[in-house]
Amino acid sequence: MTRAFVFPGQGAQTIGMGKALAEAYPAAKAVFDEVDEALGEKLSALIWEGDIETLTLTQNAQPALMATSLAALRALAADGFAVSDAAFVAGHSLGEYSALAAAGSLTVADTARLLRTRGQAMQAAVPVGVGAMAALLGLDFGTVTRVAQEAAQGQVCQAANDNDPGQVVVSGHKEAVERAVEIAKAQGAKRAVLLPVSAPFHCKLMQPAARVMAEALDDVEIAEPQVPLVANVTASDVTDPTTIRALLVEQVTGSVRWRESVEFMAAQGVTEIWEIGAGKALSGMVKRIDRSIACTAIGTPEDIAKLDG
Repeated sequence: MTRAFVFPGQGAQTIGMGKALAEAYPAAKAVFDEVDEALGEKLSALIWEGDIETLTLTQNAQPALMATSLAALRALAADGFAVSDAAFVAGHSLGEYSALAAAGSLTVADTARLLRTRGQAMQAAVPVGVGAMAALLGLDFGTVTRVAQEAAQGQVCQAANDNDPGQVVVSGHKEAVERAVEIAKAQGAKRAVLLPVSAPFHCKLMQPAARVMAEALDDVEIAEPQVPLVANVTASDVTDPTTIRALLVEQVTGSVRWRESVEFMAAQGVTEIWEIGAGKALSGMVKRIDRSIACTAIGTPEDIAKLDG
């Protein structure tokens, strides 16, 4: 079996995620301690005992989901599963940072600080209420790209996430996104719904955040990953640290090409994908992209116990 490790993005967060891992594996607890120390606050307390509204704030959700993914990865390592066993790593949006930390390209502490900065910068880029995102179900990427162009009318409206063959997310000015929802319905979308997000991610409105991330990434050392990263914005593999840095900046305003990323891995012979961290959203997407790929979600000690090596 050729395996890839993938890491979830925003929306997967839940109160209590990673707690059982931290209790069962000292190496997993050490990740949460490291993230708490890097941020100078007890993010772990918020993750395990806080309220979901506070955890869902972008600046908290991003480092929290990374911490949970890396805790699961360290627990796997304690049981003899190494990231170097994988052919590729990939992540959905912020999950790309988790993937790079998993592959040893970034330290956990640097990743936590970068994601805190990224969350704050993305939130600050657009005043609350000005932007929006909507999921359009039942239309392909090409159709949604045309819907977004028609809906823009001088405003920003972009196809932001190409998640799977029947789910594309648009992002931009609220009025333009609302127009896209109506146009999509008229074009036969099964569903078109506004998403409960606090900012319009992965569109041109995020340009101020991209500038902040360019500066933040300049101050951080990026090593060559042990395993090639399949990047969101290119849907192909990359190992060069300079290119990775540039792609992380581009990712803030660029589309998350998840469908094509999975298709790329399948074309390279990947037959098994392990989703590392909170939830099973990516596994669902993978199954809709390529039913022949076996998916396993790993976020609890029970999940690890089920693996037979």
